[in-house]
Amino acid sequence: MIYFDYQATTPLAPEARETMLRWMGNEGDSFANPSSTHKAGRAAAAAVEVARDQVAALLPKGGRVFFTSGATEALNWALLRGAEAMPGGVAGLSIEHAASLQCLEKLNANILPVDAEGVALSPDDALIPEKGIVAVMLVNNEVGTIQPVADFAAAAHAKSSLLLCDAVQGYGRVAIPGSADLIAISAHKIHGPKGIGALWVKDGVDLPPFMLGGAQEQGMRSGTVSPALCAGFGAAAALAAERFEKDAEHVERLWSLALDMLPEWTLNGAANSRYHGNLNVRREGVNGLRLMSDARDVAFSLGSACGSGSGKVSHVLRAMGVSETDARASIRLGWGRYTSETALRDGLNAIRQAARLQGVN
Repeated sequence: MIYFDYQATTPLAPEARETMLRWMGNEGDSFANPSSTHKAGRAAAAAVEVARDQVAALLPKGGRVFFTSGATEALNWALLRGAEAMPGGVAGLSIEHAASLQCLEKLNANILPVDAEGVALSPDDALIPEKGIVAVMLVNNEVGTIQPVADFAAAAHAKSSLLLCDAVQGYGRVAIPGSADLIAISAHKIHGPKGIGALWVKDGVDLPPFMLGGAQEQGMRSGTVSPALCAGFGAAAALAAERFEKDAEHVERLWSLALDMLPEWTLNGAANSRYHGNLNVRREGVNGLRLMSDARDVAFSLGSACGSGSGKVSHVLRAMGVSETDARASIRLGWGRYTSETALRDGLNAIRQAARLQGVN
């Protein structure tokens, strides 16, 4: 299989796997509860704190990292509990991930529009709440566009509101804006394990606890912490920091090669204000769902993994003004560290061949 679905999840880094195995056995202190006060428990707790520092190294200074079960939990925590602390109202982009968008809908939020390239329009003061929360993702998960987070943070702060940034697709890949007050991230998007993410909370921000019970995670998120998952996340973050420039250069080479191989396809979203490990394209006459079936040895998607099986047209493309017909003719291709140039060529050739089977030359 050729894997072009890096926005859905990324291959587990060998280094992360090896680090996790240290905390997945039954010998010594490897299985201890990090909340226990005996020697084995303290060793497990130390591993969690090492991981916390590794994850924090890719985030702004002046904040705390709280481990969660994933970015969905982090976003729900920031929006649903944050709205209790900041009751002035909520606003968020129309192209937010479903984990944010459904919370925004539940909170009757003001929805902020984007342009035809999938980039947020300049902040409208009338839509920014007073003493509330504004949610603006960093890199869109479907079309890869990079949003002007700093502009919205300035608009939010001018009205004493907080800025929540979904940085899941940008963490470890692009610079994380220091203007955010809350940042949600996920391990499995940077070659770490599934089942763990984090919420970064800026110093001075008073966010209510998300889960009550044993007062784990600095009293903010009760429940036994997994040293293995934390260690895997930390190792993946450390590797992302070490390989930041090398990974970025590799992604740019693949992007240029892909554009050269798909000249007849139309790009969805901005070409420049974008993470180039995400290529969302469409072709007139193509049925995206059938394309996936005919190119079954290539793993790619029609949009967000959490909604691709619903049969619904991408809300992101529709928010950009893309017609339903063009949206159904669109596919999302994602690559990264472990994608070779040979695999890219072979996969794109298979997709082009599948398009020809539909009568598209």
